[in-house]
Amino acid sequence: MRLLLPLLMTVPLALAGAPLAASQPITGRWLTDSKDGIIHIARCGETLCGRLQRSLVPIEPPGTDIKNPDPALRERRILGLAVLTGLRLEDGKWQGQAYDPKTGRSYRAVVERVSNEALKVTGCLAIFCRTVTWTRAN
Repeated sequence: MRLLLPLLMTVPLALAGAPLAASQPITGRWLTDSKDGIIHIARCGETLCGRLQRSLVPIEPPGTDIKNPDPALRERRILGLAVLTGLRLEDGKWQGQAYDPKTGRSYRAVVERVSNEALKVTGCLAIFCRTVTWTRAN
């Protein structure tokens, strides 16, 4: 019984840690999978958002969101643009919207922390999804 009691006490602790690992914060600076930009994820009001903090490749002139389907938004600067918006924690995953200024398309987004150094970012348009891995930026 003396050996069994310490073992039984560790089971609730192990189970309690599982949801915490699944919902680790995703805030910080992340290098995109294509290594062309650094996205800074931080609180934006009640949700999280990710903004293009730094471009590691030249941005085509005029440096604005020219491919946006909304003509009123085409004058927005690319640097500082929110590419992830409305991220809320649901079932251990951060869910919201993603925007790709290269194409002007918006996607349903799911972001998961897979380690201290990596995020799994999934963008879906209808039933078609693509998953990439972003790494922590220094």
